[in-house]
Amino acid sequence: MSGEDGEAPVPGGAPSGPPRQPRPIIERIGLAAVALVLALLFGGVAAASWIGGELFLAVMGGVGCLMTLWVGALTLFRG
Repeated sequence: MSGEDGEAPVPGGAPSGPPRQPRPIIERIGLAAVALVLALLFGGVAAASWIGGELFLAVMGGVGCLMTLWVGALTLFRG
């Protein structure tokens, strides 16, 4: 399997592109803010579902909230 430029394949199938660079801090803060807004929406769905007696939807909303917060934190701190 050769690369797009006709290069020889890299052992292990790793991409042979340029080295990865971290995102600028302002971009990481912006992406984390978007994740926070979405996590608040998921949390709102979870709370409303819990109050309304829809336990399955409440659990799914809570899981979505936690996963979104996790990804936002990874984006902010890992880059």
